[in-house]
Amino acid sequence: MSSKKVYVFWDNSNVFISAKTVAEECEPAYGRQYVRIQFEHLFQLATAGREVATAICVGSVPPELETVWKRLESTGIRVEKYERGEFSGKEQGNDQCLQIWMLRALADASDPQIAVLLTGDGQGFEEGAGFHADLERMYQKGWGIELVTWEKTCKRTLREWASKVGVFVRLEDHYSSVTFLEGGKRKSKRVDLSKRKVSS
Repeated sequence: MSSKKVYVFWDNSNVFISAKTVAEECEPAYGRQYVRIQFEHLFQLATAGREVATAICVGSVPPELETVWKRLESTGIRVEKYERGEFSGKEQGNDQCLQIWMLRALADASDPQIAVLLTGDGQGFEEGAGFHADLERMYQKGWGIELVTWEKTCKRTLREWASKVGVFVRLEDHYSSVTFLEGGKRKSKRVDLSKRKVSS
């Protein structure tokens, strides 16, 4: 196994919103309304038993999510929270924040490491912005690339690129492990890493 350390960049809102779309197909009766992310399991899937240098998760700050953020922080993940726009209701600056952390890692690491991106769509590459563009920058500097996302909602160009140069981890293959249904409707299963490919 590679001795390189893992840098995890996690867009929580993007992962969760996309999970609702997938859950609607997997569990039509309850999925979209009750699906939740099993954070510890998703983190296990992302890191795959390797040493973690940095783990950054960005998301929004509705009061009902405060217990979620505290759980994440207790695992050693740094959480960056942002307000939703007063009029749009959309999150402000999440993607840009995560991109700053990606570029900091690229600038600060003395040697190329492994970048693991957890996202839902991967927009912005055509404009030279967005996660894809920054992953390209990291790859050009010798970093290993791993994309952990929902195939159904991920931008095709990002998915195909990650599959070609690194590792694409399809979250649909781990749906029952990285999600659960709130209210005891379904618990998450144990994470199976036996077929989890890793970048070198």
